[in-house]
Amino acid sequence: MLGWADVGLSAAQVSFVEQRLPGARLVRDLSWGLFDNHVAEVLAHGATFVVKAGGPANHHIRREILAHESWTAELAGRGLTSRMVAADREQGVLVLEYLPGELVEGMPAEHHPDTYEQAGRLLRAFHAQRSEPSDDHEARETARSLRSLDGEHRIDAASVAEARSVLERDTPRPVVLVPTHGDWQPRNWLVDHGVVRVIDFGRFGFRPASADLVRLDSKQWAGHPELADAFFAGYGTDPREPDLWRIARLREAIGTAVWAYEVGDERFEEHGHRMLAEALPRFR
Repeated sequence: MLGWADVGLSAAQVSFVEQRLPGARLVRDLSWGLFDNHVAEVLAHGATFVVKAGGPANHHIRREILAHESWTAELAGRGLTSRMVAADREQGVLVLEYLPGELVEGMPAEHHPDTYEQAGRLLRAFHAQRSEPSDDHEARETARSLRSLDGEHRIDAASVAEARSVLERDTPRPVVLVPTHGDWQPRNWLVDHGVVRVIDFGRFGFRPASADLVRLDSKQWAGHPELADAFFAGYGTDPREPDLWRIARLREAIGTAVWAYEVGDERFEEHGHRMLAEALPRFR
């Protein structure tokens, strides 16, 4: 029988869950096996819940708690994302109502324009909740990318040198920030009877709206302009400003390659290297 120790929760996290969901029974482990992220499906009082947890250094779970505390209520009220039941930021544990549906990634829906039109409408509703100007966001993000290049990774020396040169020459400019999901792509979308829903706000943060499009652009939209067109039909506009978009794609490529190397996700790391190979020529 599956036990709490099998899904990686600490004693304090288990205690929190059992206080909020007396008699909770583990159904299955939903973890991806990467880094310090633990996810489990739980049954209590005849209802199904999802428990997510992480250790003291895990920023993803704390970002997700913040998102659910302040920014997901509208979507949750429409049944388009999970409703938060309880959370403890200090212990790094979150309890959500279970959201029905199948992951879009790997399903026929991943290639259907209607999926992207719905995803565009969903994202626009999330972005539209607030906007705020920032004079230093771009400088901070570029500095973060430069620090990533200084760390451990498997990016080749020539690409490191070229990327560093581009980043150091870039002149940061003011931008408008909105609440962003941070990983807006089919692996975080569910489809249930034709309705698209969103999960996993572990990369939530305030960024330019176009930041939520980089991963789609590098994967599902590559060679499939009809999917991008459907998305923008749902979103209502295209928020990508050419110069900001170029530097955002470069920073995302660096971040993907470095983070995936750190957590041992070789497939995602390879994708980051491909993103970098596509991003750098745009500055030549």
